Amino acid sequence: MFFSLNSAYAAIDTYEFKDAEKQARFHDLVAELRCPKCQNQNLADSNSAIAQDLRQKIYEMLESERSNPEIVDYMVARYGDFVLYEPRFNSQNAILWLGPFVLLIAGLLVVIFLVRQRGKDDSAKENTLELDAKQQKRLQKVLNKDKK
Repeated sequence: MFFSLNSAYAAIDTYEFKDAEKQARFHDLVAELRCPKCQNQNLADSNSAIAQDLRQKIYEMLESERSNPEIVDYMVARYGDFVLYEPRFNSQNAILWLGPFVLLIAGLLVVIFLVRQRGKDDSAKENTLELDAKQQKRLQKVLNKDKK
């Protein structure tokens, strides 16, 4: 039992940074990049072998003075947009970004059309009712003349 507990702590990665700024950048990057194997865990939370390798690669890139965008671009080039929790806007995923807005606008146009159509139907019925009322008055006059 003692050995099994000891092996659980062996998976924890420890990285020593020269300054606190690089350490903060490291934590930001591993929190914002998704594990390719786990799919819904970031690199910081995942215990998979690939996540450990990617954390090591990020550490090495930080130590070689790479910027955050360079590191993210490397990960995206290697694993695709999937590694980003917030994918970038490009031609491949434009439908995902614009689709909800297009559907919202289409829905609003349908609602506006139906409301206007209903308004036209109501006004047509009112005109028909007025005409029927006039015809009834005229009919009453004609009937009253016949009685006299």
